[in-house]
Amino acid sequence: MTAFLVAVTAVAAYCYFGASTAAIVLTTWTVVILVLLRLLVPSAVPSSPPQQETWQRHVRTSFIGFWRKRGAVSDATSSMPSYDLGLRGTLQHLLAARLAEQHGVSLYADPHTARRLLLRGPRDEHLWFWLDPQRPAETRQDRPGIPVRTLAAILDRLERL
Repeated sequence: MTAFLVAVTAVAAYCYFGASTAAIVLTTWTVVILVLLRLLVPSAVPSSPPQQETWQRHVRTSFIGFWRKRGAVSDATSSMPSYDLGLRGTLQHLLAARLAEQHGVSLYADPHTARRLLLRGPRDEHLWFWLDPQRPAETRQDRPGIPVRTLAAILDRLERL
């Protein structure tokens, strides 16, 4: 109905007054229709700006989380039980995710295939000790944790996997 009304008035304006008047009529109708549509569409509720306190709390949490992770890595390099109870699970989950995503292999259901995919040669055999899901956790407190070079090699393998 509205399109018919716009067309009739534009044609009438063109017939009586010319092309420039028809253009003005079309422009006027466009503005009227847009204003009416704007009034009919419900306005969105403006979201409140983020509060400074929330932002500061998030930064504080990220900072604390960083130091907590850094402390867990430090503990894992100094004590074998700390490694087994903390960082080992994280590394195993990362390995399991990479194997599942890239190769369709389950670390826990098929550890032999996972081992073959992770290790490149006989020089890397010592890395599997640190990731083996079937190895029992160490309980003796006097054993040192994962060497930093070994941890770096494991992370390198996970990135390349």
